[in-house]
Parts: sequence; C-alpha cells; structure tokens
Amino acid sequence: MKKKFNLENKTIIITGGASGIGKAIGLATAEQGAKIIILDLNKKEILKTVGEVKKNGSISEGYLCDVANQSKVFATIKKISKTHSIDVLINCAGISHIGSIESVNEESLDNLYSINIKGIYNCIKACIPKMKKNKSGIIINLASIAGSVGISDRFAYSMTKGAVLSMTLSVAKDYIDHGIRCNSISPARVHTPFVDKFLKQHFPGKEAEVFEKLSNSQPIGRMGSPKEIADLALYLCSDESSFITGTDFPIDGGFIKLNN
Repeated sequence: MKKKFNLENKTIIITGGASGIGKAIGLATAEQGAKIIILDLNKKEILKTVGEVKKNGSISEGYLCDVANQSKVFATIKKISKTHSIDVLINCAGISHIGSIESVNEESLDNLYSINIKGIYNCIKACIPKMKKNKSGIIINLASIAGSVGISDRFAYSMTKGAVLSMTLSVAKDYIDHGIRCNSISPARVHTPFVDKFLKQHFPGKEAEVFEKLSNSQPIGRMGSPKEIADLALYLCSDESSFITGTDFPIDGGFIKLNN
C-alpha cells in the first residue's frame, strides 16, 4: 500500500526556510522523503537547518539569496535546476510592519513591497519555466489572515498579503493547463522567534502582557505553532491534494469566522 503524503523524489524549494514556519515546513516535508533546498539571508541559520535535515537522514542544501533581487533569484534557481528538478516552491520569506497609513513612510512601504510581493513574484517567475517543462509543479504562498480581514495598525503588511492572495489566484488560473497548482496558506498569529523578537522590540517590559493579548485574539485562546502550519503545507505538497488549486487555507484558531 502506498504511504500517504509520500514526498520521495520531490525537490522542495523554501524561501525563508532557515527559521520559523519555513524551517518547520522543511523538517516536516523532509520526514516524508523530500529533498529540501533553503533560500534565506541568514547563513548561520541556513547551516543549522540544513544540518538538522541531514541529521534526520534527508538531503538538503542551502543558498544565501535575497528574494527581492531578481538577478540573484534567477541565478540561484538556474544553479539549483542543473542538478535537481523543481517540483515544489514554497514562498515563506516575508517581513511585518506596524502602523496605519499615516505612520507608514515610503521607505517602509517599498521595503515591504520588495520582499512580500516582489520576492514572491521573482521566485515564481524563476521557477515557472522549469515547472512548465516538467508539466507539473506545486506553488504554495504564505499569506495571512491580514489579507482577508481588517486588522488595526497593519495597513502596509495587510496590503502585501492581499496581493499574495491575488497572485495565488492568477498563477493558479494561468498555469492550470500546465499541470501547475498554486495555493496559499493564511495563518493567524503563530509563535515563532520572529514574534518574540517583535515583542521585545516594540513592547519592551510588556512582552508577556502583549503576548497573552495576541494569543487571546484567536478564539481558540492561543497562537498557532509552526509545526501546525507545516503539516498543512505538507498536505498541499503531496499527491493527496492533487484536486486543489487556487485556494487559500486559513489556519487561524477561528480568527476570521468566530471573532464576533
């Protein structure tokens, strides 16, 4: 009997794959036999994550790559494609921002755009020709509930995540006849090292208080874990999800539909 969620002989590229949700996805998919290729800006964390994947008996490589730099992305994907098929692309790289439209300056807006929107554009554009040639491919974009509901003081961040949802639909529609599926995942608040750093930076001395408040904003009463997001991504990488494309998956502890 065929093992469910079997990813053997599949190569998965994960941007932002050296930490947080991206790292959790790499570890989860590697357990199912996938080859994991990490694109990230943190060399130390790349080496650490690649080492963890290899320690568990899987194949992994890591590349320093700024997803906002198109020439760098194209060169990196070209190099990877010389020795690997490109079966799955998971776009996890992203940054956050706090503020309403009045407090967001042009520099911050451009920075968010370059990573959260242009970064995904660059990576998909680089991988699509390889997937078309193979007549198959899976693309998963990390969006956010912020792209679907109004959240206070998240103007610029929400804007970029709304764009991710639109890109997901467009790519799914344009390449369905090429055997390429494209979906997105929209987490609510997930407890990652990024969250701890964010709280320390913006709410010094009040980290525990704000953490509890953010946790309780999910009706389920807690933040999600990277592993929970990774298990959903694992399903979307597998043949078991072959009838799914052009769909966003909220994984939000009831945030979107139960906060009333």
